Amino acid sequence: MFELIATLFITASSLLLFGYWFRYTCVLILNAKTTRDFTSDVAIANQLSFPAVQRDLQVAGADLAGLHDSLNRDYALLTYLLSHAAGHQGDSTLEDRMLQLNYRMMGALYSISRPFSAAAARKALEEMSQVVAHFANVMGERALEGAAA
Repeated sequence: MFELIATLFITASSLLLFGYWFRYTCVLILNAKTTRDFTSDVAIANQLSFPAVQRDLQVAGADLAGLHDSLNRDYALLTYLLSHAAGHQGDSTLEDRMLQLNYRMMGALYSISRPFSAAAARKALEEMSQVVAHFANVMGERALEGAAA
């Protein structure tokens, strides 16, 4: 009986520590600054709406469902462009995959929290918009690499 309790405790502790590590790593990736910021250039060139979503999230009473839909469209476009970029087809880093999983988790958190807490839903959308902005910056960096080659 003692071994079962110890095993359950160790397993639960390991899962909690892994979750903490995953979230901390995603936040570090999103807060890292690059030498040049391509987000606005990529947003304008591809008619992305995440900059407007980031502004609208600061306004009380914003249509969270509409903002969520806009972020999902931007995310789908950017992940498609990144996966089909010349010279980078199928070239996805561990960081990119972690952020893709984080985006999906924040989308689930948004869906769960929206009926109960607008503040929690807004926070999830803010992090989702940061992930989209990160991918826009990656897209700009890859475009610069392609132009230099």
